Amino acid sequence: MKSNDWKDRLNVVYSTNPDFNYECIEEEQAETLPKNQQKLRVGIEKKGRGGKTVTIIKGFIGSEDDLKDLSKWLKTKCGVGGSAKEGEIIIQGDFKQRIIELLKVEGYTQTK
Repeated sequence: MKSNDWKDRLNVVYSTNPDFNYECIEEEQAETLPKNQQKLRVGIEKKGRGGKTVTIIKGFIGSEDDLKDLSKWLKTKCGVGGSAKEGEIIIQGDFKQRIIELLKVEGYTQTK
């Protein structure tokens, strides 16, 4: 993507000044904590999901790419679907104990 993308410009549509610099929105990437410092909480949820049970992993601190990688790894190990967004991982089905064991083996020692 271009660094001068018109969608990122703030409060200015066009300027005739050749030396004018646009203010752009810059997203901050959160730095991913090491595995042994992550305080992950695993829980089961059924509300608002049409009666389906899901396992939710909350508390991940890091970039979206690392969150998606962890989500993909967990979904592969459990053999189910799910998603990763807004700092939490949603795994379809009741896999609480299995996910806690997998995370501890992987190095996430502060998992409950």
